[in-house]
Amino acid sequence: MTYFPDYLKTYPNMHTSSPLHISLNRLDHGFRPHKHDFLEFSYVVSGSGAEWVNGEKHVMKPGTFTFVLPYQVHQLFTDPGEPLMLYNCMFSMDLLMEPAKEDGLLGLIAAFELPSFIQLSGEQDTRMLGLIEELFREYGGSEPWRSTMLQVKLKEILIAFDRLRLATAAPAAMPIMQTQRKNVWPIISYIHANYQDDLTLSDLSAAFAMSVSRISEVIKETTGQNFVHLLHDLRLRHACGLLVSTDMSVAEIALEVGYGSYKTFSRIFHEKKGVVPKDYRKQKPEGEFVP
Repeated sequence: MTYFPDYLKTYPNMHTSSPLHISLNRLDHGFRPHKHDFLEFSYVVSGSGAEWVNGEKHVMKPGTFTFVLPYQVHQLFTDPGEPLMLYNCMFSMDLLMEPAKEDGLLGLIAAFELPSFIQLSGEQDTRMLGLIEELFREYGGSEPWRSTMLQVKLKEILIAFDRLRLATAAPAAMPIMQTQRKNVWPIISYIHANYQDDLTLSDLSAAFAMSVSRISEVIKETTGQNFVHLLHDLRLRHACGLLVSTDMSVAEIALEVGYGSYKTFSRIFHEKKGVVPKDYRKQKPEGEFVP
């Protein structure tokens, strides 16, 4: 029997101007294999166990910081009698992009040949825990500039992680990382940044100097779905957020997320969600994520 990991597509607060959610969780029995198209970091406060990320296993104990990329399959295990207490932060790839700048922090995504985790101790552990606790407090507060501060603190955490990871990574991994940076993740991030346009495989082929067939293979290998399905997922996620959080008309939303006509948008929305956009808006659904 073929086994498929869960594909999680939602998390609390994802349909806002700052699509980020952080929580402190207790895992008594680990967490099932899953993947998602958003980014996630975790930080262990207490307990012990292990985690598999795309077939690579590492120990989890106090001070373990893990950064999971979109579409990576991961699973958590808890040692008997040692429940894991850890922070989990889920956020959109959009938060790594900088207006009017080439990449922002998207290089973090391209560096998938580097380790997905670091083990912190001493002053480094204390500093990272302090940064994460600041993010957690800001998330739960309502101070002015909250949205901006969440993004600033998130980036500070990710930069601190990447600097420590680069300082400890094997030198041999760097050429591999630079080679891989030129193919897979720039394509995926380009799709995430431009799905609202009339984007086609031919456009991607021209932009990345790769054949249409190879572009299609790369997308399928990385995300587990073909280009059209990925495009629909991203557009409909944006549409759901606008339906829930704005008063825009359905026709305006269709154009905003990249569909040329209301009829096409409504048909695809119904096929994927089981309801038409107007009925979805009435339901006011909440995001879901466990742990």
